[in-house]
Amino acid sequence: MLVLGIEGTAWNLSAAVVSDEGEVAEVSHTYVPKEGGIHPREAAQHHSEHMPRILEQLCECMAQKGLSLRDVDGVAFSQGPGLGPALRTVATAARTLSMMLEVPLVGVNHCLAHIEIGKWDTGAHDPMVVYASGANTQILALSKGRYRVFGETIDIGLGNALDKFARAIGMSHPGGPKIEQLARKANSYVPLPYTVKGMDLAFSGLITAAKNATREHPIEDVCFSLQEHAFAMLVEVSERAIAHTGKEEVLLVGGVGANERLSEMMRIMCTERGIAYHRPKKRYLGDNGTMIAILGMRMLKHGITTPIERSEVIAGYRPDMVEVVW
Repeated sequence: MLVLGIEGTAWNLSAAVVSDEGEVAEVSHTYVPKEGGIHPREAAQHHSEHMPRILEQLCECMAQKGLSLRDVDGVAFSQGPGLGPALRTVATAARTLSMMLEVPLVGVNHCLAHIEIGKWDTGAHDPMVVYASGANTQILALSKGRYRVFGETIDIGLGNALDKFARAIGMSHPGGPKIEQLARKANSYVPLPYTVKGMDLAFSGLITAAKNATREHPIEDVCFSLQEHAFAMLVEVSERAIAHTGKEEVLLVGGVGANERLSEMMRIMCTERGIAYHRPKKRYLGDNGTMIAILGMRMLKHGITTPIERSEVIAGYRPDMVEVVW
């Protein structure tokens, strides 16, 4: 089976083709805002402008392997969650390709796609999932046919929180990697708020306090302390969820998972508990077309398709809304 997947929930537009043997080809182009964070309308315009060339390049890559779009058995796309204008641009392209190629359309949940590519790349079987990206921060595990959310942010996603702090101190988007670099140069610890409410997390107060702390402390020390507090909060809730469920694996996915300090803290926690720790390759942590194609293939093999009339985007598409039969 050969499936085409298109991802474009936020700033990364990506198209990929996967087969039963693995990834065949992937092409991406990233929208970088001139200032501030991601602007939904600008992201949609970026996707619309670059979609033809992305698909053209994908066809070129497929041709090198003796394949064409006519060999595709299905078209998968991110149906949500994400930025409405960007999602609609991708959905329109996917519908067009599905009708043109006369193959099934598969709308997939973006969050579950992160999980599935993580399992596919690492071999994780039944993990507690720590999903940390720009807009999403959740601790999930599969139970009785659905991914249940055991804890999540109650205000903003961890990635967006880090980017918000970075913008406030004059850094360009994305700010997370820049904060990570500065944190490595820190010399001391700065006390900041630590907000865990039951099994949920809140980052807004932490970000405000960190911004205020830059008036009195070196930026490197503030970046270090910001990471330590935010990541410790996430590890605490994750460990509590593991203790509750008895899971023997942890899988870290999402763009923030590329942060080496977060990965280190998760690994330490898993080692102390005597359980396995997994993190996919960094190229599969951020948004990518391959993850959409992989989940699309798994759904298609189980007979799950999306009729055109039900292919509307779902900006608030939660992972626990999906029945997992694959």
